[in-house]
Amino acid sequence: MAGSSTHPDLPRNLVLIGGRGCGKSSIAKRLARSNRHFQLFSLDALVRYEAGGASIPELVEREGWAGFRAREREVVRKVAALEGGALIDCGGGVVVELDDEGRERFNAANVADLRRHGFVVYLQRPLDYLEARVGTDPNRPALGRETFRAVMERREPWYRQAAHRVIDCGGETKGVLADRTLEAFYAEIGIDPSEVAG
Repeated sequence: MAGSSTHPDLPRNLVLIGGRGCGKSSIAKRLARSNRHFQLFSLDALVRYEAGGASIPELVEREGWAGFRAREREVVRKVAALEGGALIDCGGGVVVELDDEGRERFNAANVADLRRHGFVVYLQRPLDYLEARVGTDPNRPALGRETFRAVMERREPWYRQAAHRVIDCGGETKGVLADRTLEAFYAEIGIDPSEVAG
């Protein structure tokens, strides 16, 4: 395309979802470097900002998961209102809310907001990979009394329901996955990826 730029305008947002440890944040940072029109927003960082800088484990200890989810809901509502160019790195639980008894269920409101102006990509990783990555990371609070595997198995269909595109990450490097994600996004917004490479 004549006069094409390596940094095309971005009329939609790009939203990354997936389980803890799937590589969302690393891939988001790579994507942010690929196009100067992206504005990178980490939902967990924004929740921490709104909570006066408390770490996520501190916030969950202080307010419980219900309090964290309420803060996350407000942050999603604000960021998802942007109509283009936002690159949104979501926490692993963005697709869930808690019922009156504290049980997880699909968060239709968050998903609808993220999809309104965004192209949602689910970075799918095998459970064994996620378990190995998460381990005993002190920056990741316990998900409750259930095992990590049980939580991820429940959330898997919700990630798929939320996504416009599922990328099976397999054994690909994060660089390759960033490229695949960007290609899918450009195709979605009507840009030929081969004409903006380099």
